[in-house]
Amino acid sequence: MKRLLALLALTLALPALAADTIKLALTGPYSGGSAPMGVSTLDGSKLAIAEINAAGGIDVGGKKMKIEVIERDDEAKNDRGALIAQELASMPDLSGVIGSVNTGVVMAGDKYLQEKGITKIICPAAGSSSMTQWANKPDGTKGPAQLSIFRFAANDGIQAAMVVEEAINRKLFKVAIIHDDTNYGVSGRDDLLNQIKKQGGKLQVVTQEKFKIGDKDMTAQLLKAKALGAQAILIWGIGPELAAVANGMAKIGLKVPLIGGWTLSMSNFIDNAGKNANGTLMPQTFIELPISPRAKAFIDAYHKAYGVTRIPSPVSAAQGYDAVLIFAAAVKQAKSTNTVKIREALEDLQAPVKGVIATWRKPYSKWNPADVDTHEAFRRQQVVMGMVMDGRVIFGSEADRLRLAKEQQ
Repeated sequence: MKRLLALLALTLALPALAADTIKLALTGPYSGGSAPMGVSTLDGSKLAIAEINAAGGIDVGGKKMKIEVIERDDEAKNDRGALIAQELASMPDLSGVIGSVNTGVVMAGDKYLQEKGITKIICPAAGSSSMTQWANKPDGTKGPAQLSIFRFAANDGIQAAMVVEEAINRKLFKVAIIHDDTNYGVSGRDDLLNQIKKQGGKLQVVTQEKFKIGDKDMTAQLLKAKALGAQAILIWGIGPELAAVANGMAKIGLKVPLIGGWTLSMSNFIDNAGKNANGTLMPQTFIELPISPRAKAFIDAYHKAYGVTRIPSPVSAAQGYDAVLIFAAAVKQAKSTNTVKIREALEDLQAPVKGVIATWRKPYSKWNPADVDTHEAFRRQQVVMGMVMDGRVIFGSEADRLRLAKEQQ
């Protein structure tokens, strides 16, 4: 009931349908196994939108305009994501899109937005292929000269590098890679293998195992890893299956670190794994701790707005919040609600944007199909290693906590 009342209050704070609003679509999985990410992104985005609208809106060429939300649940289904993208691409006055989680949904739908030049900020996730699909190919095929797709997430290359570094630093040289069989999981596996090679091949992969969405018993995969002497499990997946791995490790007495992608911070992993989640390590762009006044204000506002004491996916919520602020800054700079002009502004943001994760200074640059980082906002220094402890994610390193607290002052 509290969440329903909070959502109603936010909805009432948003403007009614009108020609003088900035139409922004928010998309993502608001139901199903990926829902903690999708709902947290949605709620973080709506929190920023409510604050902007309460302050009168965005200054667009001397006229204050409020943001009008168009909300779509893709249910983490590729075909539904494609239909939603086609619908949004057909809207003549749509200013932009923020959202998506699942790599398959992005791959199925973003092409329709790109065809119509609709500015899209992928947030909070999606695998490497969601951006590399637009890059120049080894066979000589050129990527598009202009790209309307941006990403606001720590890409899997950054995350995989951190996971491999963590294993090496802990002298866990024999590892098993376990991943789900989705586009995201396979892409993550490939990123891990690529990083192991890049970092000198110090890790020996004793086995590569996979699982399907919905699988509840990973005993066979884990027994193989244990028999081959794995000193750590490197994992890539989404949803409650990750908890099945942690619980399976406890069941067979496989007492080795579980290290993987940022999705290990989701509530449906932490809650379903219970004490078996303790010690799990994963890259994070935001940790739900009041390390600075800015972080505390965001956390308190989220808890109050949605009647919770813990954000289901803090990373997703913070990225959704900051993505809206960056989009709003681009609208203001463009002095227009035209999606193409907003894209051009995003590629050359002049004013710093003070977000909850960081102060963003020119997060994007002009698209270069030879370098997808031109449309990637996050760099390694904006990501830290988090660790699950007693139902929450804390900083894996005190040095990282102190550094971020200083940067957010």
